[in-house]
Amino acid sequence: MRFLTAGESHGQKLVGIIEGLPSGMKISKDRVDEALRQRQQGPGRGGRMSIEQDEIHFISGVRGGYSTGAPVALEIHNRDWENWSGIMAWGEDADLESRKVMTPRPGHADLTGALKYRTDVRNILERASARETAMRVAIGSIVRQGLSALGVEIRGHVLAVGGVHAQCTNGEDYWDRVRQSEWSVGDLVAEQAIGERLLVAREQGESLGGLLEVQVHNVPAGLGSHVQWDRKLDGKLAQAVLSVQAMKGVSFGLGFEAGERMGSKVHDPITYRQGHGFARSSNHAGGIEGGMSNGEPILLQAVMKPIPTLYQPLDTVHLETKEVVKASVERSDVCAVPAALVVLEHVVAWVIAEAVLEKFPADNFRDLQSAWEAYQAYLVL
Repeated sequence: MRFLTAGESHGQKLVGIIEGLPSGMKISKDRVDEALRQRQQGPGRGGRMSIEQDEIHFISGVRGGYSTGAPVALEIHNRDWENWSGIMAWGEDADLESRKVMTPRPGHADLTGALKYRTDVRNILERASARETAMRVAIGSIVRQGLSALGVEIRGHVLAVGGVHAQCTNGEDYWDRVRQSEWSVGDLVAEQAIGERLLVAREQGESLGGLLEVQVHNVPAGLGSHVQWDRKLDGKLAQAVLSVQAMKGVSFGLGFEAGERMGSKVHDPITYRQGHGFARSSNHAGGIEGGMSNGEPILLQAVMKPIPTLYQPLDTVHLETKEVVKASVERSDVCAVPAALVVLEHVVAWVIAEAVLEKFPADNFRDLQSAWEAYQAYLVL
């Protein structure tokens, strides 16, 4: 199973193609659109979110609400295209001088991309933009629906924003608060402090990053493999997470704290119970050992840097004059941590779905369900 995306931030549309999806999998357009809506939410979002109302359009590969086994083609139209059609036009009449960027922004792909591809900065930032993640959320939502039908649950929460850390627990009351929170935080005191930090950042022309966690529940032992470096599940998850704009670090379970402890305080003792199979009495490994899921919940943490576009811009160098000037300002968010959490949940869903189909190859979803259930029965012997 694989996918490709294309499209620019201010282009006509975003497009995606999924190949290898089993036939007979139920796909809800409403669920995809809801995921896209969640990606656009959050107190720190900018003006672009008030323009776009993302909606998925199925072009092929889905009929009567079910996948056909053929490649699934998708579109998300950019409403802002109306304001950029002359600048982003494909023909020779494109206005290449309007909105031309000569002052690359520190922290963005602007300068490095322009040097690498020997092209206008506009061509770089249009594709490097996090607008691209809208299609990845749509694709992730489709496979997440299949995982849900297998009983796999993916959920996430924000651990910190701008240096304000939330107190995290694991009860249903906590997760209800996370779902109701505009910050995806389950700590009401921290949520208020984060809101105050956002106001300060906005007034100062600053931006905020944060810490996030994604959890995957009800995954059996044995997804991924230890036999080659590029088949390890944690390696694939890390690559997917770090491919999301502004992500600068990833860890599992205890993460970096594991380097501070003695071995006996890091590794998870193995248990066994008749009718339930093998388990761990703790989950410091974050559900992955030797590059494979071990049957415990997968716990993945990521760090998001503050968005590089600043309304009080940093110094840069003018591409032609080489003078030190202030960086350009593109319309941007002050903080997109809750939105990034939505993106991470869906890129994680893709990797898990890919690992499921690697272990249980199937052309039809009912065959996949049968193989999944048979393996689950084997694990509890």
